[in-house]
Amino acid sequence: MSAAIAALASYGGSDSEPDSEAEGEAEGGPGGAVSAVLAPRDAVLHLRAPPAAPAAPLDAAPEVAVKEDVETGVHLDPAIKEVQYNPTYETMFAPEFGPENPFRTQQMAAPRNMLSGYAEPAHINDFMFEQQRRTFVTYVGYALDPSIDNPEVATKYIGSVEEAEKNQGLTVFETGQRKIEKRKKFKENDASNIDGFLGPWAKYVDEKEVAKPSEEEQKELDEITAKRQKRGKLEDDKPGEEKTILHVKEMYDYQGRSYLHVPQDVGVNLRSTVPPEKCYLPKKQIHVWSGHTKGVSAVRLFPLSGHIMLSCSMDCKIKLWEVYGDRRCLRTFIGHGKAVRDISFNNAGTRFLSAAYDRYIKLWDTETGQCISRFTNRKVPYCVKFNPDEDKQNLFVAGMSDKKIVQWDIRSGEIVQEYDRHLGAVNTIVFVDENRRFVSTSDDKSLRVWEWDIPVDFKYIAEPSMHSMPAVTLSPNGKWLACQSMDNQILIFGAQNRFRLNKKKIFKGHMVAGYACQVDFSPDMSYVISGDADGKLNIWDWKTTKLYSRVKAHDKVCIGAVWHPHETSKVITCGWDGLIKLWD
Repeated sequence: MSAAIAALASYGGSDSEPDSEAEGEAEGGPGGAVSAVLAPRDAVLHLRAPPAAPAAPLDAAPEVAVKEDVETGVHLDPAIKEVQYNPTYETMFAPEFGPENPFRTQQMAAPRNMLSGYAEPAHINDFMFEQQRRTFVTYVGYALDPSIDNPEVATKYIGSVEEAEKNQGLTVFETGQRKIEKRKKFKENDASNIDGFLGPWAKYVDEKEVAKPSEEEQKELDEITAKRQKRGKLEDDKPGEEKTILHVKEMYDYQGRSYLHVPQDVGVNLRSTVPPEKCYLPKKQIHVWSGHTKGVSAVRLFPLSGHIMLSCSMDCKIKLWEVYGDRRCLRTFIGHGKAVRDISFNNAGTRFLSAAYDRYIKLWDTETGQCISRFTNRKVPYCVKFNPDEDKQNLFVAGMSDKKIVQWDIRSGEIVQEYDRHLGAVNTIVFVDENRRFVSTSDDKSLRVWEWDIPVDFKYIAEPSMHSMPAVTLSPNGKWLACQSMDNQILIFGAQNRFRLNKKKIFKGHMVAGYACQVDFSPDMSYVISGDADGKLNIWDWKTTKLYSRVKAHDKVCIGAVWHPHETSKVITCGWDGLIKLWD
């Protein structure tokens, strides 16, 4: 017990020798005493303060291992804008200390003094700069190299060096080296010499009065003229011989009537002048006339009655067909050398005109098939029309490829008037206003209105938004013109005095895509019909402009559509598949 009290008393005291001696005694003493002393000491051992470490000497300026490539010295912070002393070049351009920014691109790391990079100051005055800039723009891209300051170095160019050498480094403010030598003239300025005075009219000394081609040039010229003569001969060939084929056994019936006689046994009064009261939509195909070997360009019904029909085709032939009865082919007219473009009956239907790409317009007798006369002005006729006035049945007009409308007199065979105002080939001619005027359209995207026999158009309609209108039809009541516009619309113009576009009536929904698909009206003015580029027959309601029906009529373009003037629902279509179809 006394030993434990002694240990507590010594707690917190210094480690003196007596303690260590006591330890020694304890260790050397008998076993019972050792256990009695050590147990209480171990219990307080963790409470003792640790022994103090020996003090190390403190170095105020330790040796630092410096890499050889890092320059020691004054470091300039690159972010500061102002320096209070003159640093050396090495100090100013020393690399930054610290680790590299791993996200910094090469472009960001490059020195820059403006947004786009580093611009070296170049001391060049404004005149020199402008001179070199203009020289660069004018002379295909060369200018003096501005980075060369030393005048002893030979001039160097940047840009197109070859051009600079060719122009001998000429700038825009220096005139060229070329001196134009004036041609010498014969001199005789003495005005008193009446016969020999030349003055300013003197000829040049080296002037040749007659220019003769060399032998080689002469050979070439001879070849060209020979070719031209050959071509001219081919073109000036006589128009193709006209012939006709009658396809029915008897030309006249038992009463001596030809096929021009209007039949009265077809269930419809074909001589009536009153249109049917109400028309209906044609539903199905009831007949096909076939006989043309190539596409059909146009069909025309016989005037007033519509009991026979004329068709012209790209196979150069014109055919006459029955519309009623057996619907036979009555007669074929042959005589054009190229595709027939347009046909037009006279008022009585006894004669008709045909216009073809062989540049001829021919007048035929409908009954006998005889070709009465030919007309040409060496240009392609695109459309042809008789004047509908009874007292002017000897006159007709044709729209030509050379932008003119030409008026011929059948009796003399001569051109009596030319309407030359269009800026493109003339596509259509339609008579309006009781035949006192006619309307023409052309490839120049305009519509012109002319007084008969006055070669100046009194109305010219052309809007920037207008397209070419290669097919135009007059309505049965004579008030409206339906124009097939090349932007896939049918436009309606007034046909009486103002010729204004009726913006409420625009018929859409078909695709003509560059074809002159003929438009027509039903006789009672309730429907508008037109073919299209897909071979479909389109029918619109006149009042609402709604597309009522689309019928697949032909395999190729459906170029023509005609509503029979006496029938409530009969429509004739023709197409480039060579067929003519009747729908009811």
